[in-house]
Amino acid sequence: MNTLHRRDVLRLGLLASTSAALASCGVPLTRVPDRLNALAVAAPGISGCAAWLAQPAKSPIVLLAARPTRILVHHTASANTTDLSQAQAFSLARNIQQSHFSRGWIDTGQQFTVSRGGYVLEGRHRSLEAAQGGTQHVQGAHCDGQNDVAVGIENEGTYMTVSPPAGQYGALVGLCAWLCQQYGIPATELYGHRDFNNTDCPGDVLYAKLPQLRADVAARLGVQVRIWPTTKTGMTGERVRSAQRLLIAAGQTLTADGSYGSGTASAVSALQSGAGLTPDGLIGSATWERLIRTVRQGDSGPAVQAAQGQLAARGYAVTVDGAFGPATESAVKSFQASRSLTADGIVGPNTWLALES
Repeated sequence: MNTLHRRDVLRLGLLASTSAALASCGVPLTRVPDRLNALAVAAPGISGCAAWLAQPAKSPIVLLAARPTRILVHHTASANTTDLSQAQAFSLARNIQQSHFSRGWIDTGQQFTVSRGGYVLEGRHRSLEAAQGGTQHVQGAHCDGQNDVAVGIENEGTYMTVSPPAGQYGALVGLCAWLCQQYGIPATELYGHRDFNNTDCPGDVLYAKLPQLRADVAARLGVQVRIWPTTKTGMTGERVRSAQRLLIAAGQTLTADGSYGSGTASAVSALQSGAGLTPDGLIGSATWERLIRTVRQGDSGPAVQAAQGQLAARGYAVTVDGAFGPATESAVKSFQASRSLTADGIVGPNTWLALES
């Protein structure tokens, strides 16, 4: 007979609250994972600091009481070695720690490292302990502005023009899924270092794989989510203009000029604060889910303009006037049919996702 221990009860409560939060955002779930499936993401084999002979931290590790809310993916920008051994992984971890000591940091900056051979290692001391407990977070030093809220994962190699080896990518998926399970982080809350700092990290190719990483992690967790395109400062175009119009519909004051500048970032942060999200000024999946609003024939306003603008940009004959009339409904139905969506003429969450992607 299986016994449900207190630790499992706490974990189930966390998973249930995460599923409820996703559902409240309008994120479709195939199911709320049952106990066997919810706990099926086993902890990967993680080599702790003692295993790779880490030096002691220079100062006490800061253990935060709050759980992290996202995961940030990095690359080490080091050689794409063909040595896939554990010995190489341990050597990498020691080299990273020494490099970070030389920057004046108290310890390795990131919480975890994944080698090209698929070995997973603890980075900063006590990161594994914190993740195993699932209620605390080790303050890192891997991304300015995110060290109190994000788990950092370094991936050995340089991924500007090539992909990570299959074993490394698989280990990254497993580690992310386990961390999401432990901390109740939605699978959509996986980002790259460049989303928050001015850097090439984690490389163009690995960064481009992040939508697939989110989908693969969600599948490992047994949930289905909408994977929205990350939209942020410096971007331009119709998606930005659409987001700006949706922000105006949500009560924010800004100009829908299609350029994601400081004013748009401030409006996004204000929306996020009101929705209980981390106010980072970046529109990820969780923010998109709160930004969109269902519109249909008879509606009017900037949210209708947002949908019309996206349809017009795709060649549909609609006037971007903010009035949802028969011509807009016809265009929506045609667009929905082209994307194998239910052609009901209503711009709901799945149609918004298709328009914004």
